[in-house]
Amino acid sequence: MFSVFSVPSWLTSVSSVICLLAASACTNAAVPPEVVLAARAYPSMGAELKLSAWTTDEPRAIEIFDQVRREFDRLENLLSVWKGGSDVVRINNNAGIRPVKVDRDTIEVLRVAREAGELTRGKFDITFGALTDIWRFDHDQDNVIPGRDLIEPRLKRIDYRAVEFDSTAGTAFITRPNMRIHLGGIGKGFAIDRAVAMFKARGLADFMIQFGGDLYVAGSDRGRPWTLAIADPRGEHDAFATLQITDGTFSTSGDYERFFIKDGKRYHHLIDPDFGEPAMGCRSVTIVANRAVMADVLSTGVFIMGPAEGMKLIESLPDVEGVIVTADNEVLISTGLRGRLEVVRKPGSAP
Repeated sequence: MFSVFSVPSWLTSVSSVICLLAASACTNAAVPPEVVLAARAYPSMGAELKLSAWTTDEPRAIEIFDQVRREFDRLENLLSVWKGGSDVVRINNNAGIRPVKVDRDTIEVLRVAREAGELTRGKFDITFGALTDIWRFDHDQDNVIPGRDLIEPRLKRIDYRAVEFDSTAGTAFITRPNMRIHLGGIGKGFAIDRAVAMFKARGLADFMIQFGGDLYVAGSDRGRPWTLAIADPRGEHDAFATLQITDGTFSTSGDYERFFIKDGKRYHHLIDPDFGEPAMGCRSVTIVANRAVMADVLSTGVFIMGPAEGMKLIESLPDVEGVIVTADNEVLISTGLRGRLEVVRKPGSAP
């Protein structure tokens, strides 16, 4: 004999709720978090810092961006010639007098600058600061061409080998009086490498950092390689070539960034330390590398070296590639970029 078991109504209700919750959980699990592009821009070191990252947590990404901005402010206060009391200002004020205590980041920048000076046979030289009071291309640009009577005496005060640093003591020293260092050709690249380390340590994997003529990309752009453009050094600076990169850095130095034209001749901020005048062999140099600081110094150094010697240096270095637009508007491409770089048109031919 079988009896019928009656289910209490309250248990039926609880079962229904459990089923609804389970269904809801299953539905939520099936929907992945939305990936969005977080982006911010900040003024820094006389340029615009642009940060962007693909992320499922935009508020967290923005928080990381703000941390990077504060770190860039700290580095600027160490490395800028325009910040009173910076390490660079104190080093310059004590040239030929005494070593000064500096931050370990300043010492690392000076170490890389020494390496760059050796690689470029002195064409990258942070002591070009001796010329910045007569060639003015920062916010003090005055479009004045100095005479040789002003240039020649200053050339004797340019020699990167006179800059000494002691990592153990934490000091830096310019051994000769009346010399000055200027870190404009290296500071941005160093800062970008710091930002890359901060992004990766905090879990960002797909991102772009753009800072003046320097740029770093990591991971992918929504599953595709990042497509980077090389600006035409003439005209409206539209892209004349593109390159796809997954992880790497990209730095361009050009005679179109800070310049003036007088009597049909272009004068720009990339000064040859041997002659004390703007280098005239190139229109732009783009370096592709693994480290932003090396791309930064090499784009400047190669530009000043000129097309032939500059491309020879590029080809001799591991993990370094480059594109040079010569003064004759010829496009030179290093071996490792041939077949990867897409030249979409010839650069403009304006003076």
